[in-house]
Amino acid sequence: FEVEDRLRKEVEIPVFHDDQHGTAVVVLAALLNALRIVRKDLRRLRVVVTGVGAAGTATIKILQASGIRDIIGVDEHGCLHRGRSEGMDFMKRWVASATNPRRVSGPLAAAMRGADVFIGLSVPGILGVKDLKRMARDPIVFAMANPEPEIRPEEAERHARVMATGRSDYPNQINNVLCFPGFFRGLLDSRARTVNDEMKLAAAHALAACVGRSELSEEYIIPSVFNKAVAPAVSAGVARAAYE
Repeated sequence: FEVEDRLRKEVEIPVFHDDQHGTAVVVLAALLNALRIVRKDLRRLRVVVTGVGAAGTATIKILQASGIRDIIGVDEHGCLHRGRSEGMDFMKRWVASATNPRRVSGPLAAAMRGADVFIGLSVPGILGVKDLKRMARDPIVFAMANPEPEIRPEEAERHARVMATGRSDYPNQINNVLCFPGFFRGLLDSRARTVNDEMKLAAAHALAACVGRSELSEEYIIPSVFNKAVAPAVSAGVARAAYE
């Protein structure tokens, strides 16, 4: 976080940390399409994010920028909330102050009660079937720990309406490579000198739109990494946002 912030202030070219923002863009794109399937309003979602490091924090920020307000970050010590003192660095203090409006405390299980979406950017095996049963109807589960996800699709399939992982051997692979080649091309084409939220949101919407209405299904919410239409679409979206 500190290196990226300092570079943005000191250099005259756009700075983009892929592990943060590439991940966040692809997560939002996948979520936008998953919501088309479950027919839920983005602004009314309850979202749980496990793993509050680079990717987790950037994902929280882009979800907020898209209009989601009820987000709970969870780390190895439990829910982040105002007043928690254990295991807090400067970014976790920001997450604690900017999220969790209902002030949920306790372990992951407490956060999962009534959640619409689980986004895992953490460690293998921390999510169980009992946790999925605590979620709201038609739960969306993005378990992206690699190589072993927070819960395996085989365990979750009867309980999650839409499931995604970071792996290529399951449907719905959420992979940074869907974002950054096109994102960089858009920055170069527009001669942008910075990166902002509008560009990231534009990239996510462009990526989501690469899945056509007739293609969309529970097992196809995000395009393949080999889809040649993706990079030009993301590039055009980023460039438009840069010009605007």
